[in-house]
Amino acid sequence: MTTRLLVPTDGSNPATAALKHAIDIAADQDGTIQLVYVADTKEPSLTRLGGDVVDVLEQEGDEVVDEAAALAEDRSVSVTTDVVQGDPRTVLTQYATGDAFDLIVMGAHGRRGIGEYVLGSVTDCVVNRSEIPVLTVRAAEDATRAYPYDDVLVPTDGSDHATAALELGTTVAERHGATLHLLSVVDELPEVIETESTRLSSQLEENVQELLDDAQSTAKRAGVENVTTTVTAGSVSREITSYAEAEGIDLVVMGTHGHTGLDRHLLGSFTDRVIRTSPVPVLTTRRGDELE
Repeated sequence: MTTRLLVPTDGSNPATAALKHAIDIAADQDGTIQLVYVADTKEPSLTRLGGDVVDVLEQEGDEVVDEAAALAEDRSVSVTTDVVQGDPRTVLTQYATGDAFDLIVMGAHGRRGIGEYVLGSVTDCVVNRSEIPVLTVRAAEDATRAYPYDDVLVPTDGSDHATAALELGTTVAERHGATLHLLSVVDELPEVIETESTRLSSQLEENVQELLDDAQSTAKRAGVENVTTTVTAGSVSREITSYAEAEGIDLVVMGTHGHTGLDRHLLGSFTDRVIRTSPVPVLTTRRGDELE
């Protein structure tokens, strides 16, 4: 089955990095790429250009998608382009609704109009509203983009959202013959009463290891041969990115929400932060019954 990728672009370095990664995926999976440039005509900062603002933005959009399409065509990847007007958040969310695409690949940051950045905030919106998985890519000097994936990291807290990420991460790891790394971070709780803090931390770690063992069994039943489990404590986003760097991870897969055994928000609230700091691409997904 052909993999259908939607790649928003604005000509920025992160958008180009995302496109190149999308091309790698499409070339490997006989996929197709739909490039879309959204001419944001609702920004007040653009009104000073007068009546020519729409034409200027559309002309820039045509140039951006033509250059991007050339990169895909150089790899013999089938590509189509679209330049549309509107609010990027609304337009891209509409693209992400339904079954027209299998995956969205986009930069963690981008440009607004002429010379200002936009895709960063737009990415947050798409990640949290998309009905299909979103793969975000950074273009910072500390970021790497290896493909195929040899090591896939799935942080988990046992929530339904984390379980959805586990299912997706397991599918990716099995497809690539990759090692699946399961990580659970015991969030430090300085507000806990001192007399109970040690016992609570110990009990929480025990519970976390149990859910990791269950997740490992699930992954192996799905055909993943190499699965590792790790429990750490500390800042959630920092522990995830540190693990990714130390273990040579190629892809992080996360749910967009989560909770701990104490019903405190954990992974979901940190997903956006991981996207902004991860040294490798981050693949996000939402729980199925949450999709509207």
